[in-house]
Formats: sequence, structure tokens, C-alpha cells
Amino acid sequence: MTAMTTAERRGYQQICDADGAMMVIACDQRGGMRTLLSSDPEVQAKIGIDVLGATKADITKYLASKASCVLLDPVCAVPSVVDDGVISRDTGLLIGLDDSGFDLTPEGYRLSKLVKGVDAARVRRLGGTGGKIMVYLRSDRPEANGHNVEILKRCIADFAAEDLLLVVEFLTYKLDGEDDAAYKAKVPELVVEGSRMCLELGAKLLKIPFPGTAEACAAVTALAGDVPWAVLSAGVDHATFLGQVETAMRNGASGVIAGRSLWKDCISLDRAVTRERLTTIAVPRLEEIKAVVARFRRGGADAR
Repeated sequence: MTAMTTAERRGYQQICDADGAMMVIACDQRGGMRTLLSSDPEVQAKIGIDVLGATKADITKYLASKASCVLLDPVCAVPSVVDDGVISRDTGLLIGLDDSGFDLTPEGYRLSKLVKGVDAARVRRLGGTGGKIMVYLRSDRPEANGHNVEILKRCIADFAAEDLLLVVEFLTYKLDGEDDAAYKAKVPELVVEGSRMCLELGAKLLKIPFPGTAEACAAVTALAGDVPWAVLSAGVDHATFLGQVETAMRNGASGVIAGRSLWKDCISLDRAVTRERLTTIAVPRLEEIKAVVARFRRGGADAR
């Protein structure tokens, strides 16, 4: 597997906590955040990037300040969180390259999109510790992945040339008409093989969906070798995610990049409500996750 350079490793250290584990708060969503702020489509349509930016600023200030890093987008959150002094000097900053949503092929395959004008050099100019790219992959459907693989190749090469840390994320997805039970049974294989695809393309740091089983987590770890991987929350409820984090950490994960599971029921169009819920609900959830992560990082092989 491709090893980090000195500069990339320094960036990786800066997004990890004192124990060397990733504890990153993800809030680079745009469309998904609108649906959480209001269930009314008409209200959602009126939620501008200023409102999204203010919400992300609150998440950064009241929640991410308790973590090692925050993942934000360059559309409505960066550079304002830096220029306005919202982000702590001790909090790492990952900047997402992927645009909100996706296009569809006639066959129903998802085509990932990039935010225009944002590359490794731009991430550096925005003050980012590193970048993050997310694409959709179906490892069992090679014909589905060409467009998204090209995005990965381009971004990985760009960040390597700039000698800047890049987190490579992929998501699997169910196709229209695909049997739900059959898809769920296939998820561990899709995550393991999707990880393999990213590693073979030169990924040096992975953000992946929960692989589904302890065996699949161990398989990802075996594939990755010295490449760290973090589990994402995918918006599951907090109790479920805690169990997933424990299984992932027990089987070789290097930390967590968590978003909606922490804050999805805490954000509101009323910022006073958002701040109160982040403080009283999201922060205690974060502390529970940090305790699980720390237990396995400190316990080493015996804990696993």
C-alpha cells in the first residue's frame, strides 16, 4: 500500500487526538442538512447557504471543539469559520471536495460530483489540514464505477502532487429494484471490496461505511496494512453507532469520522436551540464515542 509522506503524516497527526486516534466531526452536508432543519419542502428551499454556514459554525464551536478535527465544505462553511475565528487553533480542518447530490446514468448508477474550483492547492489556501473526497462505488458492478474511479484517480494524484493529506471516502448504494434483503447481505463484501478499490488507486487514509460484521472489519484492516481507516456514522442512531464503533475499533479501525449520528436531532433554525442541544445532547454522545475509541487505542492488541 502507498505510505504517507512526512507532510501527509504530519497532517494525519493533526486530525488525531493525543492517543493517535481520529475523532473527526463531519458536517460537510448541504442538502441533507436542509432536510434536518425542516421537514417542509418549501421551507427547505428557502434555507440559504448563510443559514447552513451559521449552523455549521455552531457545530464547529460547540461540538467539534471537543474533538480532534472537523470536516467542512467550501461552499458555505469555509473560509468563514477560519476568518471569523470560530474554529479552535487546536482543531484540525478537513475540507470536502465532493458536491452535494449525484447524477444518475440510465441504468441507475450514481455519478459523483465535485465542487467547482476546489482542488488541493485551494484546500491549502483555505487553511485546510487536508481534503476529503467521497464517491459512490458498487464493486460488484464494474460498469457502474468508471466515472467515479476517474474522480478518485484525479484527486489522489492532485493531493499527492501538492503533498497534502487526502481522506478517501466511498459509499455503497442500493439500486432501484434491487431486493433490500439481498443488498443488505451484500454490504460487507461491498465495503471490503470498495476499500480494496480505493487502496489500489493509492488511497492513504480511508473513511468507510461500517463494514457490517467483525469479520469484514478485520478484512479491511488486513487489506489496508499501514493505511488507517475510520468508520463513518451514516446517520444511524447513537446507540447503534456506539456498537459499530466498538466492533470497528476492536478489529483494527483507527478512529471515527462521525456526523449526523451526533448532531442530526440537535440542529434547528433557532440557533439558541441548536447551541443548547449541541451542548446537552451532542457533546455527551461525543464523549461516549471518545471513551470507546480511547479504550481500544490505549489497550492495543490485548483490547482487540
